Amino acid sequence: MRFHKTFIAALVVALFWTAPAFGRVYLDITAAQLRKVPMAVPYFIDKTKPGPLPAGIEMSKIMSQGLTFHGFINVEPADRYQGRQDVDWQSLGVDFTVLGQYKLDDDKIVIELRLINLSEGRMLLGRRYRGPASKSRDMILKFCDEIILSLTGERGISRSSISFISDLSGDKEVYLADVLGNDIRQVTHHHNLTVSPRFSPNGKLLAYTSYHHGNADLYITNLAGITTRPISRRKGLNMAPAWAPDGNSMVLTLSKDGNPDLYQINTQGAILRRLTANAGINVSPSWSPDGKQLAFVSDRSGSPQIYVMDITNKRLRRITYEGTDNTAPSWSPDGGVIAYTGEFEGSYSIFLISPEGGPSIRVTKSWGNHESACWSPDGNQLVFTRERNGEKKLCSIFKNGTGSRELFKMKGNQNYPQWSPRLSK
Repeated sequence: MRFHKTFIAALVVALFWTAPAFGRVYLDITAAQLRKVPMAVPYFIDKTKPGPLPAGIEMSKIMSQGLTFHGFINVEPADRYQGRQDVDWQSLGVDFTVLGQYKLDDDKIVIELRLINLSEGRMLLGRRYRGPASKSRDMILKFCDEIILSLTGERGISRSSISFISDLSGDKEVYLADVLGNDIRQVTHHHNLTVSPRFSPNGKLLAYTSYHHGNADLYITNLAGITTRPISRRKGLNMAPAWAPDGNSMVLTLSKDGNPDLYQINTQGAILRRLTANAGINVSPSWSPDGKQLAFVSDRSGSPQIYVMDITNKRLRRITYEGTDNTAPSWSPDGGVIAYTGEFEGSYSIFLISPEGGPSIRVTKSWGNHESACWSPDGNQLVFTRERNGEKKLCSIFKNGTGSRELFKMKGNQNYPQWSPRLSK
């Protein structure tokens, strides 16, 4: 067995169980006919008090939400078996169960969690977490992501976040939410139009464009301290930044010389080089994960289309030829496909296409407009804006076109979603 320690900020996470490598399941969750994994998450037990308690019920609920979010797990409702941990699981038809115990001591908590493979009657995974009680939610979701790792070979995404624009306050400001929609907070207070939030590769910074000084200026906010500094206030557009994978630079649209063109700047705002020059309007850049290519939108052919540029020599290739309005490219985390917004029969849908071009695949097929897609950090889902009857909401969908759902309930309109990287700790 191998033992290791991971630190979540001030939270110390002590590993006390682990599963050998051969105990991993590694499900192919991209398979078209995958049967959802039946799982049970009974109420967590307070080790010092009998009976189900509100804290244990709530922790079980959080774990269930995190597991269900990944799309290939079906959690049996706990009220079906009164949330008990001493149940005949075979009669419920579940394959796995997550058993949790906890102990509260003033403002501290210890949580012990186990994933049990019921068909084999053995534990696949176990962890003990210690820290402030205020961090209990993060402890639970960390174990949730460990479960996904054990089942699929890739860590889960329940601890990631989504930034977006909302008019909830009356102005279009940047907001941040966890993917389960339980922690929504306003990031900017510019009292004006704000657009295109973009996470840095480490998830600690957020770049966006704001018009609060009367010009489309670029800013960066440090999410830890919520401190903001201007990066580019050049006359005209300073729009839609795309961070380079190494986090040391970004590409954005500047119109300081008249034509909207793509420029690469460093994180202090200095121009490193110009990438396009007076060939139509050039916007919406998206880097390939290896940092060698850039997808973007240009109307140089007469209508908005997706192009891919080799960063080294600036060679271009057009990859979309179907339709006359193709925008908002987003490169998948594995580099194998680009998502984009395209017009289809009078409305907008999300499509997938190879970086080399070729036929596209339509992902969203329900009614309404579906725009501005962005990939989840595991590359299995897309978040996008869905517009119906003039109302814009954030939705997600699996890359195979299944499981479309509204992410969370929030008043007002939401758009320009951007999925964060996984938390590093």
